Amino acid sequence: MTLPSTHDVALAAERRTAARLLLAHPLIASDGPHADLFPLIRRHADWLGKRFQQVLGYRLLVDSSYARLLKAGLGTGSGHRLERSTGTPFTPQTYACLALALSVLVTAPEQMLLSHLVADIRAAAADAGIELAETGRAAGKRTLVAALRQLVDWGVLIETEGHVAALVQEAGGEALITVDRELARVVVAGPLSQARNGADLVRRAADPGFGGPRTYVRRMLVETPVVHLDELTDAERDWLRTRQRREAQAFSELLGLEMEIRAEGVALVDPEEKLTDLHLPGTGTVAQAALLLAERLVERLRPQEPGHPATGGTLIIGVAVPDGLVDEVLAELITEYGQRSNWQRGYLEDLPSLREAVLDLLVRMRLMARAGRLRAEGEGLPEGYVEEASEGRTVTDVHGARPGGDGWVLLAAAARYATQVMVRPATAVGKGTDVQEELPL
Repeated sequence: MTLPSTHDVALAAERRTAARLLLAHPLIASDGPHADLFPLIRRHADWLGKRFQQVLGYRLLVDSSYARLLKAGLGTGSGHRLERSTGTPFTPQTYACLALALSVLVTAPEQMLLSHLVADIRAAAADAGIELAETGRAAGKRTLVAALRQLVDWGVLIETEGHVAALVQEAGGEALITVDRELARVVVAGPLSQARNGADLVRRAADPGFGGPRTYVRRMLVETPVVHLDELTDAERDWLRTRQRREAQAFSELLGLEMEIRAEGVALVDPEEKLTDLHLPGTGTVAQAALLLAERLVERLRPQEPGHPATGGTLIIGVAVPDGLVDEVLAELITEYGQRSNWQRGYLEDLPSLREAVLDLLVRMRLMARAGRLRAEGEGLPEGYVEEASEGRTVTDVHGARPGGDGWVLLAAAARYATQVMVRPATAVGKGTDVQEELPL
């Protein structure tokens, strides 16, 4: 066996660093926050482009001033949402403002006044028959500013004099902005011209094309915290179970990710804990409450004898959460930890808001879900997509592996986050106590 040379090891490390950066930040400007690594992307552009296309079916564009990894969707409910600086998710109105602004900016002059851009966006909305919130009112202005701030973060807009926030900070506030039309043109990756409506666009964007099940499963693995088997069709489950060991090696080499394989599904784990936009365990009221809620639910609802069909057992991917149990447990947690752990007062006094925020995080982490039809049942598949495994192939039976109905489901991956809680004594400076989480080995 020939050991790799120092040069080969360094080359692989550079390519892995560039690939990880693009996966986490699909739009990189040469003068943006990751400017120090942009030369690395350009140096390995050909190799990266081929690998992303082969493995994930993603197209990579690299120019002298930007790199854009054109990702594909995963279907309804699987997107990575945009958020304001406060952590508040974009509303449909904010996305509408963002899309309208891009439609204007692709043909805008290199520099323009903020007031002119706002006027052009209003005109574009009227032409498209889109009803925007009144941009003259405070709420409408904040929505528009959130969309423009996102474009600033991406480098599409540059605040040459003043800031886009002047729209809400001052009456008649003005700013001079510079437009990068090239970046504006590559922001949107979906097949807009082919889609009949928004739902059709989501379906088309999730079509893996010629790669079929292979490409879709790989995308699921790298873009989501965990892939449960009943979120895959028969053909996708068949491909994953016959290839998972080889895929583990490929993902380790390309992205430095480790594959964790369980009876209920598969997850790619990042040892460096950087290749994610979600963190659990995490800091803050919502993350702490979510982790503690998951632990209590696992403790109360853990099935007694889960198994695997291959060994004669019953595969359990999810269990039903009884009505009212989430509120009951959250109320307990507020009493036990809320005050001592300095949780946000707004959440302590508003249980419905805490419940909404906590469940939102757990759903995005794929630890809980609403009951409903799944991909294994044909939900959300592109037209003409291969659902069945090849004739004669036996795949894991996922029928009934999670409950139906209308309620909440606690998913198998939540057991990984069962915690042991320790509350440290209050510090001398009076900052309250901390909730510490320990994950089981």
